[in-house]
Amino acid sequence: MAVQSKFNVGPWKVQGKVDYQKLISEFKVRAVDSKIKLRLQRIVGTPHLFFRRDVVFAHRDLDLILDDYESGRGFFLYTGRAPSMGMHVGHLLPFFITKWFQDKFKVNVYIQIADDEKFLSGKNYSLNDIRKFSYENILDIIAIGFDPDKTFIFQDSEFVAHLYPLALRIGKSLNLSQLRSVFGFVGSTNAGLLAYPLLQIAAAMLEKRRCLIPAGIDQDPYWRLQRDIADELGFYKAAQLHLKFLAPLTGIEGKMSSSKPEGAIYLTDGPKEVKRKIMKYAFSGGQPTLDLQRKLGGDPDVDVSFSWLSFLFEPDDQTLGRIRQEYRSGKILSGELKDMLIARLNDFLSVHRSRRDDAKSLVNTFKATGELSAKALTTIHE
Repeated sequence: MAVQSKFNVGPWKVQGKVDYQKLISEFKVRAVDSKIKLRLQRIVGTPHLFFRRDVVFAHRDLDLILDDYESGRGFFLYTGRAPSMGMHVGHLLPFFITKWFQDKFKVNVYIQIADDEKFLSGKNYSLNDIRKFSYENILDIIAIGFDPDKTFIFQDSEFVAHLYPLALRIGKSLNLSQLRSVFGFVGSTNAGLLAYPLLQIAAAMLEKRRCLIPAGIDQDPYWRLQRDIADELGFYKAAQLHLKFLAPLTGIEGKMSSSKPEGAIYLTDGPKEVKRKIMKYAFSGGQPTLDLQRKLGGDPDVDVSFSWLSFLFEPDDQTLGRIRQEYRSGKILSGELKDMLIARLNDFLSVHRSRRDDAKSLVNTFKATGELSAKALTTIHE
């Protein structure tokens, strides 16, 4: 289902300025409220900044996940991505919060590299191209710092034989009308894309425990289908954390896209390119002249540099509050706000590139068919 009211959020496209409160109602999810935040704080201490800043804005059954943890039943995490030529900063959001949950709750993480979806989605890439993208994306994911003893990264095209028995059971429980309703498939949709959702649903059933999936809300349709059939297949309904989209540099509306380089900061962008893009493209909430900026101040609610600082690049709440106030008052100028973001972004990317180089020696470790993948195979073939 896609929401159609000045914006569009669905599994294949995000357009317009997203109304997150309307999405909560339309998608029938629950807001992340103070009660669930306080419960998280009681269990693990200070919540991740994504909870403090409302980047994680909605959920399904996070309360049941915490029940499972406190009862000793436990849970597992699953997230993933369709590989692209280059990952940008916005792609990292689900991986940051997934790692935080792994660190705090000491749970297993399964990361699906949906190379099949990328090949089938209509872009003019060969399978060999996409395998190269997958390898590069896996390096970026490992660089986030997942525990190699509790993390299994798998590519669909390589792991499909193991997923297939479960995908068959899922396929038998769904019909074409359901797929058409959820994904908008039409007569010209290629047959491979019709089958792909079965594999993504299967990845939420790799253990006989409840699965928590951190992802953008545009991916929600897959998990609604999983929740429809989980009981009859003997699995728990998947729980979800829904994250807001990091805005493109060019404006607050929509979702950052790899295909629009002027709106994205790629993880491979060097310091000069980062500065060039932010200075040239980052949408400002400031006034048209210096005098007016000093007199009237800027609007942080529409300023992309402030939005990015709030999402990721200023972890201290008091510092962020001071920046907001000083920008509104005119004490901080738009150019100074951009300079703050440039400095923080380049510091982050420098560390990330170093970790990415180290990740090259770890790829086989994360993809190895070891104890964690054996657990998944046992579940699949039960």
